[in-house]
Amino acid sequence: MDRTQILLVGLPIFLFFSDVFNLFSPPPPSKPTSHHHPPSTQPNNPQTTTHIQEPLLEFPTQKQSGIGPIGVGNTVNIDFCTSCSYKGNALTVKNMLEAEFPGINVVLANYPAPLPKRLLSKVVPVVQLGLIITISAGEQIFPRLGITPPAWYYSLRANRFGSMASIWLLGNFLQSFLQSSGAFEVYCNGDLIFSKLQQKRFPGEIELRDLVSRRIANPLYVNGI
Repeated sequence: MDRTQILLVGLPIFLFFSDVFNLFSPPPPSKPTSHHHPPSTQPNNPQTTTHIQEPLLEFPTQKQSGIGPIGVGNTVNIDFCTSCSYKGNALTVKNMLEAEFPGINVVLANYPAPLPKRLLSKVVPVVQLGLIITISAGEQIFPRLGITPPAWYYSLRANRFGSMASIWLLGNFLQSFLQSSGAFEVYCNGDLIFSKLQQKRFPGEIELRDLVSRRIANPLYVNGI
C-alpha cells in the first residue's frame, strides 16, 4: 500500500477511536459562573464636570430706579454770540448733551455785547446812511444849508459809486464788530462751568460732557452706576 491509501484508511480509524474515547471519558469540571457587568459609559475620572450657570447681574436702569432719564430736572444754558456765527457750535453742543443726558433741558440764548458797544452799533447805520445820501445829493444839500462843501466831499464825489460801496461795507463790518461779544458761556443749573471769554477757546465735547456730569443733579449718574 502506498502512502495515500494508508492515509485514507488510517484517518477514519483515528477519528473513530477518538470519538469512542471522548464518549467514555468523564466530563471536565464546570467553571464557576461570573456575572459580567456591561462596561460603564462613565469616564474613569470619578469627578464629574458640572456646568453651573451663574445668575446675570442686573444693573439698575432708568425704569427700575424710578428716577427717569438721567437728565431730567437739569438745565444747561448756552449763551453765545449770535453775530459771531457761533450758532452752529451751540447746536452741536446741544445735540451732544441731549444724547448723553436724556431728558436734560438745553437753552440757547444770545450773549449781548457790553452796553457802550451796543449804543455805538446803533449809531453806525445812521452815519452810514447819512454819508451815502450826502455823496449822492450833496450838491443840493450843502447850498440849502448855506455850507460850503468840505474837501472830503469832492474826494468822495469823484468816485461816487466806489465811495458808497466802501462806506456800506465798512459800516456793516464796524456794526458787526460792535455787536459781537465773542462769548460762549455754558451754565449748568445756574453755575458757570465754561467761559470762552476767560479761556479764549471753545470747549471740547468730552470736556464739556465731564463738566456737566459733575454738576448734574441725578445721583444715579454721579455715582457712576
